Amino acid sequence: MAAAAGPARLVRCGQKDELYRAGLRSGAGTALRGLAGARPWLQWRREVELLSDVAYFVLTTLSGYQTLGEEYVNIIQVDPSRKKVPSFFRRALFISLHTVVPYCLEKALLHLEHELQMEAEESRIPENPPALGFPSRTLIRSWIRKQVGKLTEQQKKTASQVVYVLKQSIPLLHRLHLAVFYIQGTFYHLSKRITGISYLHFGGLQGEDQSIRSSYKFLGIISLFHLLLTIGVQMYSFKQKQRARQEWRLHRNLAHQKSTSKEAAAGRHSRCTLCLEERRHSTATPCGHLFCWECITAWCNTRAECPLCREKFHPQKLIYLRHYQT
Repeated sequence: MAAAAGPARLVRCGQKDELYRAGLRSGAGTALRGLAGARPWLQWRREVELLSDVAYFVLTTLSGYQTLGEEYVNIIQVDPSRKKVPSFFRRALFISLHTVVPYCLEKALLHLEHELQMEAEESRIPENPPALGFPSRTLIRSWIRKQVGKLTEQQKKTASQVVYVLKQSIPLLHRLHLAVFYIQGTFYHLSKRITGISYLHFGGLQGEDQSIRSSYKFLGIISLFHLLLTIGVQMYSFKQKQRARQEWRLHRNLAHQKSTSKEAAAGRHSRCTLCLEERRHSTATPCGHLFCWECITAWCNTRAECPLCREKFHPQKLIYLRHYQT
């Protein structure tokens, strides 16, 4: 007698599959490190993990067999009709959404964010080469760099905001999906929800999952409440940060207008090496270099190091120099 697999079996199945996938990734990484050395392994570690995951699902799901986790809890995949196993195309789509798509999305956002940061730094300090970079420029990254170069300053700023929102939204989406899974008891993975692949359980006690489903629903409600609370806190923090930035810019402009006459008579003043303008609201790094407060804090949002000597430090170590005149 077949019945819909409950959340407890789906969780155990996912944990078991993740255990075997981790072992396969570890073995592949060890083999690459032993054959090619540590440097190629560090450079291609993420790709090796991707290939290991793809190989695991190709040898099981795509080939029409149960995964080790599915075999462990005695469940099989079915399509939305729950009368037959998923088609080859549906299984291939699931594998792509579960392994390849997250990798491509992660790499695309990483390269896009890096190129936008490099463009902003090159516009500020054109004579300084970038301090950090990726080991090799792939075709995708070259294409992204070319497209970023065609954007206007306003479009680059908008693209940076979009990348930031996406990076914050993807983990929240996974948390939302997990909370919905706890409540509904189906589709443990987001890729299975998209492709409509569910599970049936054969044999054993049919009521063992029903007895604990209420506990999973309660956990899902708590997870959903925690997610809403997290989103609210992040939105509040974002608004506070925007307001503080606007107030600081207004204060900076007013202070600059008041000190313009004094600075004009003073003659030569030190310049900030980040904005290449006269240094305002001088701020010292632990290594002793001086910058504008807004310039160095904006720099520390992406790199916690001195722009000149590259000494590492925490942003909390910045010292704002009050009444500093030279």
